Amino acid sequence: MPEVQVRSADPADHEAVAAFTADTWAERDVSDYIPEVFPEWVDREGPTRHTVVATVADEPVGVCSGTILTDGEAWMQGIRVDPAHRSRGVGRAMTEALFDWARERGAAVARNMVFGWNDAALGSARDHGFEPATTGRWASPEPDGDATPDLPIREDVGAAWSHWTDGDARSWLRGLALDGEENWALAELTRDRLAELAGGDAHPAGRVLAVVSGSTRAMTVTAGIRDRTDEEGETRRIADYAVASWADLPAARSLFDAIRTDAAARDVDGTRVCIPETPGSVADAASARAPLSDEPFYVMAADLTDRA
Repeated sequence: MPEVQVRSADPADHEAVAAFTADTWAERDVSDYIPEVFPEWVDREGPTRHTVVATVADEPVGVCSGTILTDGEAWMQGIRVDPAHRSRGVGRAMTEALFDWARERGAAVARNMVFGWNDAALGSARDHGFEPATTGRWASPEPDGDATPDLPIREDVGAAWSHWTDGDARSWLRGLALDGEENWALAELTRDRLAELAGGDAHPAGRVLAVVSGSTRAMTVTAGIRDRTDEEGETRRIADYAVASWADLPAARSLFDAIRTDAAARDVDGTRVCIPETPGSVADAASARAPLSDEPFYVMAADLTDRA
């Protein structure tokens, strides 16, 4: 039987990749995003972005993409294997190649995200060398220009950082928040990155929101605006908030109201807010009338420090 080979992806691989990812989630009646984004992945190839395909007898049978998010963090996404070639080590061969690529560029950890309904991908991630890191959920409060927080809101990076460093959300999420560049990637939220997301050169429209009443009781920061096309072909503009953290239910309600008014001012159709997948956080978000995603997401991580 021909051996599995791994090489850099090429634009000419698109047809084959689209073919074996056409029915990835047929049982859920959900289309895979890989055929749509594969050309962009290949086009963005460079020092911090790398997409590979696995081949058998020169025919692409797997695909995976990696990105360097920070000096020490890599993100991997879109691990797909042709159903006819599963259980042959194809996925492991691709992730090993990308682990080596990321380590050569200074990454000490590589992470990826798996949605809660995708038990097959969770199992594969474990098989490919990833360990469970944390879990979160998306809250989506509707934009509302008339929403009025009960507690005072400040645009104060220092206050927001103080709350984040001491809050339970940071501990649960292992210090991770939405990256701000890669729509589905999480990276460590440092003070410098918080300040950048709140209105730095790369995010001039960014904004930090802190609930301050006696002390800082909640915080969030914007992560950008993206267009999302649903299964019916309708495109909606979504405002992303990198993470939300709060101390108690009144603070959560004021924070989500502040997000509603901020999103309305951005003239978007909806929001996506990263929150910890804890009973308290999920219950508080529900009480604050912030609709929640049906399933949590899981962040998996692979330690790269011992790789040559």
